[in-house]
Amino acid sequence: MLSVEEAREKVLSAVSVLEAAETPLLEALGMTLAEDAVAREDIPPFDNSAMDGYAVRSEDVAGAREGSPAELEVLGDLAAGHAPEVALRAGQALRIMTGAPVPEGCDAVVPVELTRGEGGRVLILEAVEKGANLRRAGEDVKSGETVMAAGTAIGPAELGMLASLGYARPRCFRRAVVGIISTGDELVGVEEELAPGKIRDSNSYTVFGMVHEAGAQPLRLGVVRDDADLLERTILDNLEKVDLFVTSGGVSVGDYDMVKDVLGKVGEMNFWKVAMRPGKPQAFGHVRGKPLFGLPGNPVSVMVSFEQFVRPAILKMMGRRDIFRPQATAILDAPLGRKAGRTEFIRVVAEWRDGRYHVRPTGPQGSGILKSMVLGNALAVLPEEVGRLEAGAEVVIQFLR
Repeated sequence: MLSVEEAREKVLSAVSVLEAAETPLLEALGMTLAEDAVAREDIPPFDNSAMDGYAVRSEDVAGAREGSPAELEVLGDLAAGHAPEVALRAGQALRIMTGAPVPEGCDAVVPVELTRGEGGRVLILEAVEKGANLRRAGEDVKSGETVMAAGTAIGPAELGMLASLGYARPRCFRRAVVGIISTGDELVGVEEELAPGKIRDSNSYTVFGMVHEAGAQPLRLGVVRDDADLLERTILDNLEKVDLFVTSGGVSVGDYDMVKDVLGKVGEMNFWKVAMRPGKPQAFGHVRGKPLFGLPGNPVSVMVSFEQFVRPAILKMMGRRDIFRPQATAILDAPLGRKAGRTEFIRVVAEWRDGRYHVRPTGPQGSGILKSMVLGNALAVLPEEVGRLEAGAEVVIQFLR
């Protein structure tokens, strides 16, 4: 059997990065930058006030206090979006709003709550130091600075930063379109009544969600019965629509597991036994240049296999630098009885407590118990050589959310 690391390496070495194109900014959320985002100007572009108050010369208010305020002449008001038309001289102030450019001569802003206005003059009730409450030009970003490197995932903060930098159409790697196929005569639709021997198709919905969460575009291609010709036709008819296929079911050794036969006929496939639990049977290869993952049929096996192999492959295809889930070391709060020999992924609840992460299993760990994934927020990764673990042992965890 292949180790998890060997299987992952084979997968990642066999997938290529998709092409890049200029993308309207609002459509870039969840995509990946294909170019460095470089500042063309300082942000902010000018010194400005960090709050509502009065622009002053700090030397004019030195020593000011409630019982002995400094009194200054007010030259007028300045709102954000307007340039100052005056310069401050000794004994003068300008009422200023948050974000407005400070006038020449100003080296501090006194918050409005530390002042008392009297006609065309203002009493300063507390001294401020030079530079107080000012946002300097370029304090966020300097002109010429590389703010985000190619390979950065675009989230809400990155979207706002690109807008600040003036990138109306950033160059991004294209989203991967992922075709999703569930296989098996036993499957019925979510709205159908259950007949004897039937179960509802959940895998295509789970995979849809995982693909979407990864920033790719999921495309459900329906449930394919145990009919080799129908599966072959479904794959070939959608080759031009998708960049990658994910099937579930039909990769074991049963008489009706026809996925192997079909994939071996229409593509170049490797059928693996991976030393992992859940998810030992796997298929991976290409159908006319398009990667295809054949995952097991049990719902937890699908999710765990997707996390270890499919998600990193999708992210690599979309140009991401960081393609793996965050990991940490945690303390096991309950014993785990297991046999060594395979890497095992235990569904756990991870909590931060007493300066460490602590984990406990979600309950029964069968590969058909989808609720274990609903209850958990991480996977504890137990290496092949590790057997039973007692409470208090350290384990590596992958965060799922």
